[in-house]
Amino acid sequence: MPVIRQQLYIEAPPELCFDLSRSIDVHMDSMAQTGERAVGGRKSGLIECGETVTWEAVHFGIRQRLTARITEMERPYRFVDEMVSGAFRRFYHEHKFEVSGSGTLVTDTFDYTSPLGGLGRLVDALFLERYMKRLLAQRNQVIRRIAEARYLEERD
Repeated sequence: MPVIRQQLYIEAPPELCFDLSRSIDVHMDSMAQTGERAVGGRKSGLIECGETVTWEAVHFGIRQRLTARITEMERPYRFVDEMVSGAFRRFYHEHKFEVSGSGTLVTDTFDYTSPLGGLGRLVDALFLERYMKRLLAQRNQVIRRIAEARYLEERD
């Protein structure tokens, strides 16, 4: 069961990074290449603690649905989303936001278990873990771009 940890510095305050990270609309923009869209639960705006969102997307040529719930939230420092149903056996995704210099250090920890036991572990080793790392990094780069542009506009 892989645990993916990624950190990214964003030249913007934690409040802005936090809200962009829980924005359904920003998430859909960042996952445009998979056609990901919210089809159930919270479908737009900022997701709150206790709410769910059901995503539909195409991964590996297969249309899939995944429902996640926000299970913990400490605005603007941390929130957790966990899978309710979907292709994984389980996942726990923690998003942390720490003041660092004049910006924010964003830390994503994505802890998941693939289905199918040993076959799932093989799939992780062959390609799934790399795929998930790339998706998370891509999402965070979109958040960074939006956050830094908005913060720059506010300061001007």
